Amino acid sequence: MAFGPETTAEEVVAGLDLSGKTIVVTGSSAGLGAETARVLAKAGAEVVMVARNAEKNAKVIAVIRAETPAAKLSNVSMDLADLGSVRKAANDILAAHPKVHALINNAGFVGGPRIVTPEGAELHFAANHIGPFLFTNLLYPALKAAAPSRVLVLSSNGHRMPGFDFDDLDFSNREYNHWTAYSASKRANVLHAVGLAKRLAGTGVTANAVHPGVIRTEVFRDVAAVEEEMVTGWSEANGSPLKSVPQGASTQVWGAVSPDVEGVTGTYLEDTQIAKHIPSDVLIAVGVIEEALDPEAADRLWAISEKIVGQKFAFA
Repeated sequence: MAFGPETTAEEVVAGLDLSGKTIVVTGSSAGLGAETARVLAKAGAEVVMVARNAEKNAKVIAVIRAETPAAKLSNVSMDLADLGSVRKAANDILAAHPKVHALINNAGFVGGPRIVTPEGAELHFAANHIGPFLFTNLLYPALKAAAPSRVLVLSSNGHRMPGFDFDDLDFSNREYNHWTAYSASKRANVLHAVGLAKRLAGTGVTANAVHPGVIRTEVFRDVAAVEEEMVTGWSEANGSPLKSVPQGASTQVWGAVSPDVEGVTGTYLEDTQIAKHIPSDVLIAVGVIEEALDPEAADRLWAISEKIVGQKFAFA
């Protein structure tokens, strides 16, 4: 079956038996994360559901178990903007799950005023990049133990937008705009996957960035309705039609479990396919720009990220 923009997550796993696989999904309490967890559990995987709100996560777990009574699910609390919370969640998962076959860094947000974390990171950069950066690296022992295994980092077509500035990632020297901050964090997500893939070479663990498409989910909860309409309208007009949640979850599920992606690493996935490279000066809402795949930029971001979390990482 040929997959594409209209493919659903259930269509991706059709015919696959994921029994014996452990998959970690962040942002699992709503939207794409909840659908991803549901579909993976239905296919037999054990799903570690990670979310900031444990009560909300528990309600999703109940819904999944109503459909799939034998579903293997666990509820882990984590606030990606709080590095202490990230470390605790990772340690708890490592203690309970010595092998992790896939990590789907699905959680993310946009909106709100400029906030700087205690480590000096602007909140979008902190929650959308630094938290997943630390979480992924801490889970490496379990990913390595399960190799071949996979890491997915949720990005966006927003990575194509200007505003990623290595010299002012915290917006201390320019006017703050939450969409610019969000887009910068999404560029960081792609660079994270590129840098991670380089460092994981030879370990059996792959890493890719994912654009799920444009979907009306809780990611827009902190922005005005008129802004949501503007973003979705622009995307639809420039090659990225609005998707349903089941369609939006398909690419990250495909990246995590499909045989089609075995060995693929250090790139950008969208529409249940490997994305085309489309220059940044082309006004379009699809494809990945070369600037986001630049290995030197990825190395620079890696060094900055290690400094923020206060820890260096080596993979063997």
